[in-house]
Amino acid sequence: MESGPVPLGVPVVQTSWPAIGLDVEGLRRRGWEPLPFTEFVVKIHSRCNLACDYCYVYEMADQSWRDQPKTMSRRVFDEALQMIADHARRFQLPAVDLVFHGGEPLLVGHRDLEYFARSARESLEPITEVRLGVQTNGVLLDLEFLRICARWNVRVGVSLDGDESGNDRHRRDRRGAGSYTRVAAGITQLTADENRHLFAGLLCTIDVANDPVRTYEALLACRPPAVDFLLPHGTWTTPPPARTADHTATPYADWLISVFDRWFRAPELETRVRIFDDIIDLLLGGSVTSELLGLAPIQLAVIETDGTLEQVDELKSAFAGATKLRTANVGNPLDLALLEPAIVARQIGADALSETCRACSIHSVCGGGHYVHRYRADNGFRNPSVYCADLTKLIHHIGARVRTDLAAAADH
Repeated sequence: MESGPVPLGVPVVQTSWPAIGLDVEGLRRRGWEPLPFTEFVVKIHSRCNLACDYCYVYEMADQSWRDQPKTMSRRVFDEALQMIADHARRFQLPAVDLVFHGGEPLLVGHRDLEYFARSARESLEPITEVRLGVQTNGVLLDLEFLRICARWNVRVGVSLDGDESGNDRHRRDRRGAGSYTRVAAGITQLTADENRHLFAGLLCTIDVANDPVRTYEALLACRPPAVDFLLPHGTWTTPPPARTADHTATPYADWLISVFDRWFRAPELETRVRIFDDIIDLLLGGSVTSELLGLAPIQLAVIETDGTLEQVDELKSAFAGATKLRTANVGNPLDLALLEPAIVARQIGADALSETCRACSIHSVCGGGHYVHRYRADNGFRNPSVYCADLTKLIHHIGARVRTDLAAAADH
């Protein structure tokens, strides 16, 4: 009898690449060694006060959030800091990034956020430089949170999808009310002169139904130091919105190209746009650390509210259990995780790409796209990105514009 589809949230046993087929010991015999983790996403709260319909934590394949404690306890946080401190000491890390995340991290309240920020500095700064951040939906952002962030130098990133209509199409609360007005009030406080130095930038998930230039200019009105446009998560098995059976269609490239042309032709730099900056840097021979682009090793680990160490949490959009790591042996879980095939796959550059990608002339720029977006249920993560056509068109467009400008500058 044929089995039916795996129910939502039931862990899938990994029987495809890299769990099967990636020879870690063979790599080590040839001289490869893993790089330590330098960025830590700490899930201090596992629930959210919004119900965004595209959320990879709550709305996609992995529903393990239901089994997590709502809030990370102070004891678990202190144990996580000790784990990070030991890892930093062993590898003599000059600096680490620690990002408070969720769910919605500000749901922990003022007192716990202050405890977490103060403890992170007191525990880690004798060992390494610590860069603290928090990624929030902005609904709860108030002056007291900002005072705490200022006291402990915590940079604040806010998620916003454009103007009110564009944002509220997806970013609503559980009663169906839009979040824009509340988020805008928080951003107003964040961008006040006394707090502006805390502003890390805006995250915007692309919806091709929103006008691209209008969306960009709405974000620009917040005076962000940077904007990060995110492709909605999806895979070959569960394609993202607007991706159809026509794999030559490029709806996301077309959307981003409209934004790029508006951004690139501005008489002065209005804000940094990460995806454009990264593509330009890579086209010019530079190196960037990006989940979406390039071949630089990914050195990021996630710590859940129960203290469990996991892979990057966007993998929850692929299948249930995709973020899980086997770190039950004696020793520091961070050290042990470095030799897990799923972690190794993120650190071996072009060797992790499909044959199709390695044969492509822009693979050092594209890098195969976001690792999550390569997943296909029958063979794992060794595929081109489900956004391959979009990334190819976008990179070629930006390359042509940059070459034209460089040629014009040389003529003068």
